[in-house]
Amino acid sequence: MLSDIEIAQLATPKRIIPLAEEKLGIPDEVLEPYGHFKAKVDLAYLDSLPANPNSKLILVTAISPTPAGEGKTTTSVGLGDGLSRIGKKTMICLREPSLGPVFGMKGGAAGGGYAQVIPMEDINLHFTGDFSAIALANNLLSALIDNHIHQGNTLNIDVRRVAWKRVVDMNDRALRDIVVGLGGISNGYPREEGFDIVVASEVMAIFCLATSLVDLKERLGNIVIGYTHERKPVHARDLNAHGAMAVLLKNAIKPNLVQTLEHTPAFIHGGPFANIAHGCNSVTATKNALKLADYVVTEAGFGADLGAEKFIDIKCRKAGLRPNAVVLVATLRALKYHGGVDLKELNQENLEALETGFANLERHVRNIREHYGLPCVVGINHFTYDTEAEINLLKQKLAPYGVPVVVSKHWAEGGKGAEELARAVVAITETEQTDFRFVYEDDQPLWDKMKAIATKIYGASDIIADTDVRNRIKKLQEEYGHYPVCVAKTQYSFSTDPKLRGAPSNHVVHIREVRLAAGAEFIVMICGDIMTMPGLPKVPSAEKIDIDAEGKVVGLF
Repeated sequence: MLSDIEIAQLATPKRIIPLAEEKLGIPDEVLEPYGHFKAKVDLAYLDSLPANPNSKLILVTAISPTPAGEGKTTTSVGLGDGLSRIGKKTMICLREPSLGPVFGMKGGAAGGGYAQVIPMEDINLHFTGDFSAIALANNLLSALIDNHIHQGNTLNIDVRRVAWKRVVDMNDRALRDIVVGLGGISNGYPREEGFDIVVASEVMAIFCLATSLVDLKERLGNIVIGYTHERKPVHARDLNAHGAMAVLLKNAIKPNLVQTLEHTPAFIHGGPFANIAHGCNSVTATKNALKLADYVVTEAGFGADLGAEKFIDIKCRKAGLRPNAVVLVATLRALKYHGGVDLKELNQENLEALETGFANLERHVRNIREHYGLPCVVGINHFTYDTEAEINLLKQKLAPYGVPVVVSKHWAEGGKGAEELARAVVAITETEQTDFRFVYEDDQPLWDKMKAIATKIYGASDIIADTDVRNRIKKLQEEYGHYPVCVAKTQYSFSTDPKLRGAPSNHVVHIREVRLAAGAEFIVMICGDIMTMPGLPKVPSAEKIDIDAEGKVVGLF
């Protein structure tokens, strides 16, 4: 059996400039090629395009992730190819992979099997340099903060209250908490500092929510980097940092155009994690894909309690987007894991465990339909170990909800294996009306917004926080109470305990820390033990990645 990277390396992609003209009508003069198979698209051209009143937005999300895998990106790509095969003008919008998980636990993130976006190696590694530009902009601000303090500190910044962290696009637990400025007077003032991973940077969130270069620059200027001794906020614009930061991002903000193995065009742009950030690709990519195609397939990170909730409550709220349908991805293996089965036994038929694990899928379906107000199709990402009895049981369990259940074989068969799923999606967008709604309203207090997410979406009974955190939330409420909430918590469970499988109920969500993201315009609630700088596993994926004498990459996924 060929690996994902071997399948990608055997593919024959079309050159991106003629493909863009053929599939999307994009002229070559507005494309900035990065080699033969990827290009950025000029923003002025995209801005000039009229709205497409017939376009439909399909959100792909999943059950709570497990070590067994769900295949959300693979399904997104397969569905896009399936829609193309049945005659629909389609684009796919995905996030760019972070090097943290590529070299850490998950490996590559460009789809899998015969449902991939290519060039797979480039996408998973440096791609067009967007993440490097975001890291540079973030760290330029850090350098300007420390330089300002060193050069006299006319803004009266309290070094104990600098909230801005440096970033690196790698899992490196040793950088979570550090001290900078050691080595004497010439090296500045010593202070505690730390690193986040790039995908947790507020610059990444701003990058993905900005609607133009002007909007990007304004949002960068609104970043609160810390506080004065009088506890007044200090913004990036006070340091005159936002102009230079925007310069570093002026090319990165242009969407990246690539293709699938079957030549369906795809925008891959931006990449915030959904467990520690808002988990969606850029607004620029999604809104412009809706101008260029009739069906746009996009994904939100991790389960529907994280990525999909943030897609609805942050991205859709900010950008005025409204999905037409949701595809909820599940595997029978993952559901059996939620039912308590050991990883080594997931390939064996186990109807009892599947029925127990169904609770996880059921809650996600109910959240999508009852709290997001959206029609839903359950896509079963097929494994050869799946049995007819298991598939029939799942269909039987979902029958009371009136939700279509489609077994999709895109991993093995590409778009052909996803045609049934594509037809189900088209049918549901044409026959079912959306009753789209947010989980909470803008005018609810921040505490109540967090409680609404926890009780409605996570099945919690309540939320708690210590006195310092509650006071911080009360203080933020005064000026930023209208902002949405971005929850940082484990992706593996509805609770904050990653070991609680299935659909735990009546648990309590502990808010450990709260952060202001004034440029991104949301409040981050950090819950449980989640880290904004992940660590590497005992055997990181980096140990398997190599390159041969001819320059061929192996072991990427």
